[in-house]
This record gives sequence, C-alpha cells and structure tokens, in this order.
Amino acid sequence: MFIPQEIIRDKRDGKNLKQDQIKAFVDGLANGSFNDAQVGAMAMAVILKGMSVEETVSLTLAMKDSGQVFNWDHLDGPIVDKHSTGGVGDKVSFMLAAIVAANGGYVPMISGRGLGHTGGTVDKLESIPGFDVQPSEDKFQQLVKEVGVAIIGQTSNIAPADKRLYGIRDITATVDSIPLITASILSKKLAAGLDTLVMDVKVGNGAMMQSMDDAVGLASSIVNVANGAGVKTQALITDMNQVLGVSAGNAVEIVETLDYLSGKFREPRLHEIVSALAVSMLIDGKLAKHQTQAERMVEDVLGNGKAAEVFANMITAMGGPAHLFERYETYLPKANVIQDIVSPGDGVIAGMQTRDIGMLVVGLGGGRVSNDQDVDHSVGFDRILPIGTKVSKGDVLARIHAKDQDSANKASAEYIQALTLADKFEALNPVIYKVIS
Repeated sequence: MFIPQEIIRDKRDGKNLKQDQIKAFVDGLANGSFNDAQVGAMAMAVILKGMSVEETVSLTLAMKDSGQVFNWDHLDGPIVDKHSTGGVGDKVSFMLAAIVAANGGYVPMISGRGLGHTGGTVDKLESIPGFDVQPSEDKFQQLVKEVGVAIIGQTSNIAPADKRLYGIRDITATVDSIPLITASILSKKLAAGLDTLVMDVKVGNGAMMQSMDDAVGLASSIVNVANGAGVKTQALITDMNQVLGVSAGNAVEIVETLDYLSGKFREPRLHEIVSALAVSMLIDGKLAKHQTQAERMVEDVLGNGKAAEVFANMITAMGGPAHLFERYETYLPKANVIQDIVSPGDGVIAGMQTRDIGMLVVGLGGGRVSNDQDVDHSVGFDRILPIGTKVSKGDVLARIHAKDQDSANKASAEYIQALTLADKFEALNPVIYKVIS
C-alpha cells in the first residue's frame, strides 16, 4: 500500500516514480483516496521536477485504463486519428477525418469544446441542428463501423482520472507541464483504441506553444510517449501566427468546411496542412505505400466527391439534416448583424494578433468565459484576408457576424487593431515547420 504523501515526497525530491507508484496515484485520482490538496501538490512536484519518458508512459496508460477503452478488432481497416493542440480557425479535423475515412481508414475522433481563445470541434458541430455529439458508446462504435468516422465529445467514462487531474491543474497553476499535457492528450486518444495517431502541434501567437522550443518539446514528448505506449505516432509543427483558413467561429467554420469538401473554395494554407496530415495518416495506417500515392489518394477523394459524401453521411447518421451541403443557409444559425470590416488605410497586412481575434470570437459569444455559458453558434468572422495581402483604404479585411450592432461595431474596431498594416512585407512564415517522428 502506498501512502499519498510518500509518493509526493519522492517526486518532490526529484526521484523517478515506479510504475506501481504512478498507478496508485491514478487510482487515487479515480477513487478519491488522493484528496484535492494532495493532487495539487503532486501536480506541482511534477511541474517543478519533471517526468521521464518512462514515467509519462506509465501515467498515460494508467489514466487511459481508468475508464472505457474501445476495441475495434471487428473492423477491417486501420484505426487512425489526429489531435491538434488548438488554434484559431482550426477546422482541420472535419476535412481530414472525411478524407481518411473515404480512403478506407476508420476515424473514432473524441474531441473537446473551446478552451480559452481556441475554438472547439464539438462546439462547431453543435451549430448543425440535430447533430448529437454525445451518442451512446454502442452507437459510437456502430457509426464508426458503418460510416467510417464519428466525431463526438468526451464522455464521463473516457479517462476519468485525467478529467479530475485537469480540473485541479487548472486552478493550481500547473497546466503548463509537458509531461502532464502529454498524458492528458494521449490518455483520451489511446482510450479510443487507435493504431496510429498524427499530432498537429501549433506554434505562434495564436497557439498554446508560442515558441519553437516549446512546440518541439511538446511534440517530441507526445511522439515518444505514444510510440512507447504502442501507438505509431508522428507530429507536424504548424504555423498559428494567423487565422487558419478564412473563418473563425462555429457555424462560419462549418460553412468553410462544406465549401472545402465540395471544392467550392480551399484556402491554400488550410489545404496544405490538411493534405500533409492526411498523407501521414494514410502512410502510417498502411493505406498508402509512399508519399506520392498518398497525395494522389487525398486529391482523388476530394475531386470525385467521396470525402464530401462521407462527411454528409456522418452528419445525417448523427442526427443532422440530410441536405446540409446544398442548403446550409437554411439550416445553420445566422447572426442578426453581418457586416464588412474595412481597411482604415493603404498597405500590406504584415501581421495578425491571432489570439486576440480568437478572444474576439469569445467576446461575441462564440466561446465561453464560464463553464455553464451557452455558446452563440452564429457569431464570428469570415472572408478573412491572410497576411501578405495588399489592401487599399475601404477594402474589406473580413466580415463580422454578431448578435447586435453595438457588439459588431466594437469587435470590428478591435479586429482592425489586431492587424498590422505596413508599407511593405518581407516573407510569409512556413505553413509546416517540421515533422517529428
């Protein structure tokens, strides 16, 4: 039997915890035998002293096993998934899941709601009327088998130990620990029963990791721990120094997703990231033998409409309307005020405070400042011009969707303040900085 304070003492003193000590800690998270003060002390000891890869693997697996773990032995293809560390305008999961499922992969994607300035995949899906983000576990498995993909919210049965630990980290200034972030992300993803995982680690002024060193550290930790836990994983470090795509919000990002999958419009930076992640998933899942074949498979299912068909099938199977692609103006919520944001002068868009734009979406009502807050799915921005665009006074920089005129005017002025207009522009950041495998 392990006494909580002795486990805390060992980590406080910088010792590597044994696997059975870590299991005792996770059991204590789940059954309450570690009280909140002890959990907070343990988290603080980890943030100060760190964890080895072996310790982080043990923590990840123990938290995974604290709840439901899905088994997909009855399926005839690879179980693959992707996770992003979060950004502004990041609707990649929708396109990516449809593309991979259209090529024979199975994608059981367990996603989250918005956190801080970053939008949530589940919140975006809930802008679709009737869409059920919390099906039963049996229905979830049936959907993945029949459609190839199902995107749902986290249930109380998935990694409950992590849910408690995260809640305590959030109020004890212990969120920013790479081992704890790694274990939190992977315990939920591994509970989905994956064969392979690809990580999209964002870096920049709109990302959780704002420096390249931090992004590489997190990406390396996740890759090492996931592979150590038996799931083939690689990570792409991608740019989040501007909004991804041309929209930021909930319903507006669903519209951009539909336009992307139907071929109506594909913003180049967004398409580059989606394609690169899809190629990784197809190769790691052994659905493609090499890069050229994988790239061709991605373009084929986008060109022949199979990816759009898969996404449409998922929407209807999960309670959404059957003709969303054709009639989304009818089904998706529409803001009371929709108006252009125009440039105050001439110049080139040379910079964007991406986090500030994400917080503007939250301020409009498109995110939460408290856990019990309802989200306004209609608000946000679309038609966003990217960095590097030359504009003249009066040109449209973006379009705002707001609940009333006052909030539209205020957020429009703040949007302009979040941009840097300059006489000239040097060069764009790469879309993908590096791959860690």
